This record gives sequence, structure tokens and C-alpha cells, in this order.
Amino acid sequence: MSPAERRPLDVPGFWIMLGLATLFAANNLMIKIGNDGLHPVFFAGVRSILAVPVIGAWMAWRGYSPRWDLWRGGLMLGLLFSCEFFFLFLALDNTSVVRASSLFYAMPIWLALAAHFLFPGERLTPKRALGFALGFSGVVLTFAGRGSVNAGGSVWGDLAAVLGGMSWAGLVIVSRLNPIGQARAETQIFWQVLISALLLTAAAPLFSDELVRDFDGFQAGLLIVQAVGVVSVGFITWFWLIGIYKSSTVASFSFLTPVLSAGLGWLVLGESVGIVTPVALALLVGGLFLINRR
Repeated sequence: MSPAERRPLDVPGFWIMLGLATLFAANNLMIKIGNDGLHPVFFAGVRSILAVPVIGAWMAWRGYSPRWDLWRGGLMLGLLFSCEFFFLFLALDNTSVVRASSLFYAMPIWLALAAHFLFPGERLTPKRALGFALGFSGVVLTFAGRGSVNAGGSVWGDLAAVLGGMSWAGLVIVSRLNPIGQARAETQIFWQVLISALLLTAAAPLFSDELVRDFDGFQAGLLIVQAVGVVSVGFITWFWLIGIYKSSTVASFSFLTPVLSAGLGWLVLGESVGIVTPVALALLVGGLFLINRR
């Protein structure tokens, strides 16, 4: 469906987008809690292992090809996807959900900066440059607030969240520059989870001898929800929405994710939310809004 044919938001689309924004917001919360059961890197790898057959079965049922001929692009996507969640899972083991949400979901500001140099039609206009400045200010303010009482963060955890967002931006750039970006969303996601399943599980023993921490039935449930709900159903549905509705509409719902995620960290885990966090989130959301304006 071409951009001109994509339809405006309707009632079913509204509820699906709101539900996905909430699911993705809860993702950081589930990772934070899940890290109590498994080592973060091992947790990320096992999640991908469980997602591979789910996505593979869906593709087989729909008659979609993994496109083995695009293996070079698939490897690059898988490597960046591995880096993205390697850093995010480690970040949430060392910093709060509230802080990680402000830093990880700053991804569009790094993407906008890279696009300024890589894609001639996406240079930073004055409006988008202001958005970049606001979003970057939100990141800086989050780092600056790390030393406040009960901030719940470490410099390494905060830095890992930023690097996770940068890896995510790199994944989007590779998808746009490489032929694999023309493949179906399911194909791209399949390569991402397949390669990350191999890389992350292989790398996990290098970071800890204790891969299993306090794993129980509740942790197992979180792992299944992560693999099936977030990675398989969530990611595929999000790409489907991008193909159905106007991109500006889908982007507007993505603004909710860091705010909802920080709210869940405060509500469920009782994480501290000082005066810095709302200001940083406001700067981030304002920046993302301007960056997505054309």
C-alpha cells in the first residue's frame, strides 16, 4: 500500500495502536522483573530462541519466504538487533525503568541525526533541528539527574540504554540502505531473532557463570509473554500498522511509549520520579514530535 493509499485512523486502529503502545511500554518493566530470574544476556537470547519457531510457523502458514538470498543484510540486521537488546537488557539490570525509558526511546533523535547525513531528502530543517535539540536535552538532563536522591540509576546502566537506542537506530538505517529492507516485515524480524538467538545465547556465558538466578513459574510466564506477545505478535502487528495507516499517525502513538513505560516503573515498582524525570520526558516527547514533522 503506497503512502497516498494509507488510511486515516479509525476506531479499531486506535485501540490496536493504544494496546501496542501499552505492551511496548510494559516491555521494559517485564525485562526488569525478568532479569531477576535469568542473567540479562541469557534472558534476551532465550527470548529470541522461543520467538524463532513462532515467527517461522506464522511465515510458513502465510507462505512467506525467509529470503535466504538476502543473508548479508539479514546478518547485519541480526547483529544490530542483538546489540540493541544486549544493551537494553543490561541497562535494565543496572538502572531504573523510569530512566531507561527516557534514554532508550530517544532512538529517533539519533536516527534523525544519521539521516541528515545519509539521506538527502531528510536533512534537519529548522523545525526538526529544534526537535533534535529538545530530545538531546532530555537525554542530557536524564544523565544529569542520576546523582539525585533515589534516582535508581548507574552511569553504566544509563549509558547502556543510550547505546541500545543507537543500535536500534542503526538497525533502521541498515533496513533502509540494504535490499532486505524491501522484504516483508516478517522476514526482517525472522532474521533479527534468528541471529540474536545464536549470538546472545553464545555470548551469555562470557558475562556470568550464573545464567539462571531465581527462575520460577512467574518468570517463565514473563519469558513467554516476551517471546510471543512482544517480539512475535507485537513487532509484526506494529509493522502491519505502518503499512495500513499514515506514518504520522503511527508515530504519534509511539510518543506514548516512554511516558507509559516510566509511569509503569513508578506505579508497579515504586521507582522514584523526581522533578527531573517529567521535564526530561517532556523534552524527549516534544523533540520526537518535531522530528517527525515534515
